[in-house]
Amino acid sequence: MKDVQILHWPRQHGHLKKPTWIIILVSLVSLFLVCTYVYPSHSSSACYVFSSNGCKALQSWLPPMAARELTDEEIASRVVIRDILNMASNTSANPKISFLFLTPGALPFEKLWDKFFQGNEHRFSIYVHASKDKPVHFSRYFINREIRSDKVVWGRISMVDAERRLLANALKDPDNQRFVLLSDSCVPLWDFDYVYNYLMHANTSFIDSFEDPGPHGNGRYSKHMLPEVEKKYFRKGAQWFTMKRQHAIITMADSLYYTKFRDYCKPGIDGLNCYSDEHYLPTFFYMFDPAGVSNWSVTHVDWSEMKWHPKSYRAQDITYELIRNITSIVDSVHATSDKRREIQISPCMWNGKQRPCYLFARKFLPETLDNLMKLIPITHTPEMVKPQH
Repeated sequence: MKDVQILHWPRQHGHLKKPTWIIILVSLVSLFLVCTYVYPSHSSSACYVFSSNGCKALQSWLPPMAARELTDEEIASRVVIRDILNMASNTSANPKISFLFLTPGALPFEKLWDKFFQGNEHRFSIYVHASKDKPVHFSRYFINREIRSDKVVWGRISMVDAERRLLANALKDPDNQRFVLLSDSCVPLWDFDYVYNYLMHANTSFIDSFEDPGPHGNGRYSKHMLPEVEKKYFRKGAQWFTMKRQHAIITMADSLYYTKFRDYCKPGIDGLNCYSDEHYLPTFFYMFDPAGVSNWSVTHVDWSEMKWHPKSYRAQDITYELIRNITSIVDSVHATSDKRREIQISPCMWNGKQRPCYLFARKFLPETLDNLMKLIPITHTPEMVKPQH
């Protein structure tokens, strides 16, 4: 009997060993998935062990988390935003575009803008925020158009404050239906008729917004923005917007989300360098009206040099080919800042039809004025400005 027991014991042990390891393996995988779901990592590299699509693919297997209870401030904010979005558009007998110039002082391209505005005196308005020096104007359209201004520091909330200050002043005129933010280095590419019809008949605002999982995008997010601003909503984009009146009113009505970005999206917070002018509006409109914005800016800028600041155009750069190339672009391009350097290309859709992306361009140095005067603004062709219904 002892021999039989000795012979059978290893066989019995062999039967137990296999299911034990299966149980251990399943337990480890389950623990990993639960941790991924409950405590999502800032780095997604571990997720690729189980899926080539990363954490998003793993999280799609799991049931959605229960919706959290909103704070009183969130409820109030969402009610206001919802009602403004649902309001009928203000029908003005004389709808105008409001051009909002954000500048430290002089406007070196006033002569070019004067040429652009001529003959359209009742279809536009101008507001100038000069943060350092009061500019001396050479165009009659800019005289006495300065608003009360304050100091603006690059990368700080004061930049957003200046944008809101411009919007607030422009909203006082009920005829202003579109709002275009421009810098001192911006120039128009097309003639006024083309720009007016492009913006007035568009069914969206043109606010640049895209998801950048890299260090210069989501890497700037601070958990202090919770619970109101979750990381999955955090977006990035150029500050040079063009807004419909509804969106301008919503921007001015917001206090809750503005405060979050004022306090927790700034250089040095949590060891990060977050810039509110690049993240506040892209995130805000992605959260509350993603279908109402275009996700690209109608102001062109050249980031091909891959530096902290975009390319600046000098006099010798200004050629017919340059202007033609910019005005021929029909796809918006974004590049992520992570190791993969993903290039995101999207067609510029205007009311369901692909159109040229850009109406304006920057950054042009003052020395380019004479050459630009010879080339722009470009006269439109009738079929390009026909409203789409």
